[in-house]
Amino acid sequence: MHLRRFPALTAAALAAALALTGCGDTKETKGSALDKITVTGGSDTTAPTVTVNPKPLTVTETTTKVVKAGTGATVTGDEIVSLKYVLVNGKDSSVLDSNFGKQNLGLNLGASDLLPGLKKGLLNQKIGSRVLVAMPPKDAFGTQGNAEIKVAGTDTVVFLMDVLGATKPLASAEGKEVAPAKGLPAVKVETGKAATITIPKGAKPPTKTVGQALIEGAGAKVEAGQTIRVTYTGALWKDGSIFDSSANSPDKYFETVIGKQQVIKAWDAQLVGRTVGSRVLMVVPPADGYGAAGSPPKIKGTDTLVFVVDILAAY
Repeated sequence: MHLRRFPALTAAALAAALALTGCGDTKETKGSALDKITVTGGSDTTAPTVTVNPKPLTVTETTTKVVKAGTGATVTGDEIVSLKYVLVNGKDSSVLDSNFGKQNLGLNLGASDLLPGLKKGLLNQKIGSRVLVAMPPKDAFGTQGNAEIKVAGTDTVVFLMDVLGATKPLASAEGKEVAPAKGLPAVKVETGKAATITIPKGAKPPTKTVGQALIEGAGAKVEAGQTIRVTYTGALWKDGSIFDSSANSPDKYFETVIGKQQVIKAWDAQLVGRTVGSRVLMVVPPADGYGAAGSPPKIKGTDTLVFVVDILAAY
């Protein structure tokens, strides 16, 4: 069962390209190669100009240069890091992508499919820093390159990144417990396992979606368009059988853009505005779930669904 209606978009158009398999030496080097790069202009909403001169720039190892040192906490490698960035081709300074003037990009540094050069370049940087990171093909898009953004398999690429923040995702919901309303399913949650959901015996399902916080987190409010990290379990009201759980996935969690019709209607309606750390119980009739078509083979078009969702991060 897939909660997404179509593939999730991240905060930036390049995000799909950033999540690529790759390998390379974990050694980070610092050198004079980036002295060929100048950074001029720009503002909070306008991208600075990144110029490589003379061209081309080629590196054999991921190379970093701190343009402006921040004074915040140090990135340790297991966070979700919030960024503004410009990506240019070291071959000719052509701009491949930027998210200045758009939503911040959140990068999960613990993801196994992140470009190796991004983690190398961000590791040990301080929040508030502006950093140049030049990556050889082995730490970027590989020898196959990336035709979508016009990167050849021999190109060095250069990121200019403003490191805006870093958040360590929660392992499970944490906050103030809330007594559920009468008539709702009972829930028992154990970290790393599918939740146990017990449907009230003989009760009829509600005809409209019900959202109930079981734990109110103390984190930031979730905004439409953000990517959220959650753990969840879904069950059928009619018999309490579990049809899906993030506990059965390799990562043990699920990430999606929220509030932008990329998940079922009830998730968008009930999770936007909740706070990070919250545990939310949802009872979802077909109209706000998978509609009359259902989601075969486990979910019929007449099935009311029950979800328990822990909001672990939003970025």
